[in-house]
Amino acid sequence: MKSRVRRPRRWLPAGLALIGALLAGGCTQRDDAHTLTFWTIGREGEAVGKLLPAFEREHPGLTVKVEQMPLTAAHQKLLTAFAGDTTPDVSQLGNTWLAELAAVGALEPLQPRVDRSQVVRQDDYFQSIWATNVVDGTLVGVPWYVDTRLLFYRRDLLHQAGFDAPPRDWAQWRRMLAALSHPQRKTYGILLPTNEFEQLLSLALQQPEPLLRDGGRYGNFESAGFRRALAFYVDTFRLRQAPAITNVEAGNPWDEFGRGVYAFYFSGPWNIGEFRKRLPTAEQDDWATAPLPGPDGPGAGLAGGSSLVIFRRSAHKQEAWELIEYLSRPQVQQRFYELLGDMPPRRASWEGDALRNDPKARAFREQLERVRPAPAVPEWERIVNEMQLVAAQAVAGQLSIDQAAAEIDRRADDILAKRRWVLDRAREAAP
Repeated sequence: MKSRVRRPRRWLPAGLALIGALLAGGCTQRDDAHTLTFWTIGREGEAVGKLLPAFEREHPGLTVKVEQMPLTAAHQKLLTAFAGDTTPDVSQLGNTWLAELAAVGALEPLQPRVDRSQVVRQDDYFQSIWATNVVDGTLVGVPWYVDTRLLFYRRDLLHQAGFDAPPRDWAQWRRMLAALSHPQRKTYGILLPTNEFEQLLSLALQQPEPLLRDGGRYGNFESAGFRRALAFYVDTFRLRQAPAITNVEAGNPWDEFGRGVYAFYFSGPWNIGEFRKRLPTAEQDDWATAPLPGPDGPGAGLAGGSSLVIFRRSAHKQEAWELIEYLSRPQVQQRFYELLGDMPPRRASWEGDALRNDPKARAFREQLERVRPAPAVPEWERIVNEMQLVAAQAVAGQLSIDQAAAEIDRRADDILAKRRWVLDRAREAAP
């Protein structure tokens, strides 16, 4: 997805005039006792609208009003709505933003409802996906769909190079990348756009040390594990097994993957549909998906996706919870996948034919048992963006691995300064 068309980031600021116009529509709905307001982001809103008639038939007299937030306005709209007391009843929320909304007290705790629910079975969810919804020990959301990154690979090219299976650890992966990289012919083992953090973050999450330390007060990027991940990442460029380009400089990823410019492609589940649509029928057996290799065996991946939350100020919390329960039913999640390709967070939902019998989806099912959440602090997206900016300097040869790790820690510590101040004041005030 990079110019390579990339799935747009969900949470970017936008003009206040647009936000004001959007919020004006939301204000009138809060006062309607028979209307439940549901905010979604982008294309999810289009698909969920096809699922709601059945819910409304089960709840006569209740109407669900879906409002699609523009991708470029979502974050500012949510914060402005909270400040102006115009939040919806239910909203889709990217799991990296749960911590920020929880920190300002915007979200309703959901564990008591889960404990009483006959539908939302916590033990049926992928454990680390569920964990992304727990902020400071409080459950504030229910996973709606999941997103993780793994390897799309050219099975035919690996076979030609003498490999019968995808890599299971970093040593195997390095050997494959070396065999498949021919820079003089402008073909490479993998595409890793230097302005995307998900790839390095996935490698970093495979390490034993946490990315933040002391309760999220400080960065932990000088740990041995992160430096190991950063070194593997940077060496891939140094050995010319990936071109040192951004996603803007990269070409059409589907076409170049099909032409063999890249043998591996590090991406997410939406590209199953894209490759099926964009590559010729004769080439569909040439590619496959594989879980991420780790340093010493099958590796962890990033626990991403989107969740459903109830706002504290909702006047219809019970109805909002019933909507979440409905959207959490395995058969509804299976239909959502068929409509959109967003993968379900419940194991039972993977028993539907569209997922169970799809060999391209099988690797995602395996990877989801080995995902890990990013640190649940409101400042995380700022930190991870700085991580990638510094990593790009290391790729360019401007910083050594140790220098880059120290610089990421310095920037992370600066970003976390206010968090440390707040936590220290709270500790002092505690009896």
